Amino acid sequence: MAEYWYCLKHGTVEDTELCQGADRMGPYPSREQAQHALESAAQKTEAWDKDPRWNDD
Repeated sequence: MAEYWYCLKHGTVEDTELCQGADRMGPYPSREQAQHALESAAQKTEAWDKDPRWNDD
């Protein structure tokens, strides 16, 4: 099964581990999911920010 990573440093999708792990998000099961890594992370962060189980207020 192929895996894909989103490289934060270069803004590209990789199908091999070219960049350092600290610069990558993933792995993702498809190239398309890796291409949307930043949007997916932003959506998850917003959901967690609104989750009362994680809200310290």
